[in-house]
Amino acid sequence: MTDGKLLVEKLLRYAKKFLHLSERDEIYFRNLLLREFKILEPLEVCPDLSYIDNLSVPDEIVKEVETYGKENGLFNEGEDNLYSTYIMGILSPLPSAVNGEFMRIKKEEGIEKACEYFYNLSILNNYVQKTAISKNLKWIYPDGDKYLEITINLSKPEKDNKEIAKLLTAPKKGKYPLCLLCKENEGFQGTLTHPARENIRTISLKLGGEDWFVQYSPYAYYEEHMIAISNNHSPMHIEKDTIEKLLDFVDFFPNYMIGSNAALPIIGGSILNHEHFQGGKHLMPMHHAKIKESYASNDYKKVKVGVVDWYNSVIRLESENRQEISKFASEIIDRWKDYTDEEVGIYSHSGDVKHNSLAPVCRKLDGKYIIDVILRNNRTSEEFPDGIFHAHPEYHNIKKEGIGLIEAMGLFILPGRLKKQLGMIAEILCGKVAYNKEELNNQDNYLYAHRNMIEELMRAGLAKDIEQAEKRVTDKVNEICKNILFNTAVFKNDEKGECAFKKFLNKINVK
Repeated sequence: MTDGKLLVEKLLRYAKKFLHLSERDEIYFRNLLLREFKILEPLEVCPDLSYIDNLSVPDEIVKEVETYGKENGLFNEGEDNLYSTYIMGILSPLPSAVNGEFMRIKKEEGIEKACEYFYNLSILNNYVQKTAISKNLKWIYPDGDKYLEITINLSKPEKDNKEIAKLLTAPKKGKYPLCLLCKENEGFQGTLTHPARENIRTISLKLGGEDWFVQYSPYAYYEEHMIAISNNHSPMHIEKDTIEKLLDFVDFFPNYMIGSNAALPIIGGSILNHEHFQGGKHLMPMHHAKIKESYASNDYKKVKVGVVDWYNSVIRLESENRQEISKFASEIIDRWKDYTDEEVGIYSHSGDVKHNSLAPVCRKLDGKYIIDVILRNNRTSEEFPDGIFHAHPEYHNIKKEGIGLIEAMGLFILPGRLKKQLGMIAEILCGKVAYNKEELNNQDNYLYAHRNMIEELMRAGLAKDIEQAEKRVTDKVNEICKNILFNTAVFKNDEKGECAFKKFLNKINVK
């Protein structure tokens, strides 16, 4: 049985070392923990707990909290994580204290040190799941002078586009908090269907004159993955004020990039009913892509314009003049919103239903603002019911979810099911498991979705060993991810597409 009295001392030691618990408050928090654990008095003689000072994550202590709680009936079955999150929330600094310390560090030591403090706290109080994140499979696919980053995320559930679309019209009443992003999550106890948030901490700031806050993502798809969220539960939109908010963000966080998903289903990420942006320290593959062709604007002479050498359709603006680049980006939004080019299948509307949107991505480098504008369209057809400019059906075995901001920038977050499935396919390719085409065509077969890909891979014959088989599978996944990005391009990377792209650039008076 877990020693509850000793666990209290371990938690206090951890909190003093990593969660900024003051010596002055130690007795108070000891008594809080004793009450929570239903213990009447503390440990009389405490052993040496100095090893706790060397912990880099709280996993060991969190597990012990969950074990003790289960042994003593302190929570219902299946509420292990809810309970440990509650305990870590008790020991975490109050939101006001975190905000105050962040701003103090920013003022005295700079924004990078302030972010370091905030990010480390989010790991050490078990909000950012560092250990779980480290188990994700990651690799880089070099493709000439470009590259893609690919990860199989083992903690992110795969969502259907139709489920995501329903969020736009989901009722806003009768639920608290209204969604996973709402400010009211701060300190929320959670349920079996809504994660506990007692340990989340956020930083308040103004974007576009409105109240917003930032937090780190518990999934952390990349380095210091930050989410900026409006205090108001209002739908995503892409307008002039979006650009102003992004520019405000990089003025406050010049060490981070920031971007907004397009505000429509299929092309707009997984949460459309609450305005938010995604950013962080990591620069995406698209950011490293070169300019394919440079342009100039007669209307915005202080802004450099270029078409990015990228898989989908991206316009890059660069300027030290915030006002001009903001106006130019806003004009692109307005022009693209109603732009139609039937020759390349771009229709801005079907009746009152909007199809055109875009994903603006902003960063700041040595005082210069850089805005990448990714043009998107979510129209469907009989041939492509999930989206014409979306991953085509032959690639859905790898990625069927909407291709949002992060994938559009070249970082693919693939569903966790692929870890097992790709391993099984490699075993078939090297002969370790017999290839049975008839069995694979059975809809109940675990690899049914991959049947066509397996058949194609088998045409090249058996691999000599498992290593070669795994490489062939990975190469195929790389090729599919690249082709998915080509699918999302509204202006294809061919002569017809390039001519159509130039036609749109002419519409915004760019030559």
